Amino acid sequence: MKRAIFPGSFDPFTVGHFDIVKRGLDVFDEIIIGIGRNSTKKETFPIREREEAIRKIFVDEPRVRVAIYDCLTVDFAKEQEAQFILRGIRCVEDFEYERNLAEANKQLGGVETVILYTRPCYAHISSTLVRDLYAYGKDVSEFVPNTLR
Repeated sequence: MKRAIFPGSFDPFTVGHFDIVKRGLDVFDEIIIGIGRNSTKKETFPIREREEAIRKIFVDEPRVRVAIYDCLTVDFAKEQEAQFILRGIRCVEDFEYERNLAEANKQLGGVETVILYTRPCYAHISSTLVRDLYAYGKDVSEFVPNTLR
């Protein structure tokens, strides 16, 4: 079974992240969306609410699971018996950072990283703006994978 994790970055308000996971399902048998706990970062979207929203988005996709973790990504991959880390990028400027991260993950834990570009139609959509519109009660259904209501 080809299993991948999509670590710590899935935002229910970012249609590009949904796109990466859906396209990843063409490659992998299962994807575990990891929600990383980090006590030093300010939570813009509480962990339990994020988990609930992700489960709602992928309710009809049994090959997607959600797990909360508070360790290194490579350790989380090993815990989940994942052979791959799935990462998404929006623009070419992100590629060098992701490539270096992929090399570090390979050296630290022997886990391969697969990097997918977000489709251009999704790359320009800011999750911050969509979250703000949602908070003000605006209909954001055209920007998110499904309505979160």
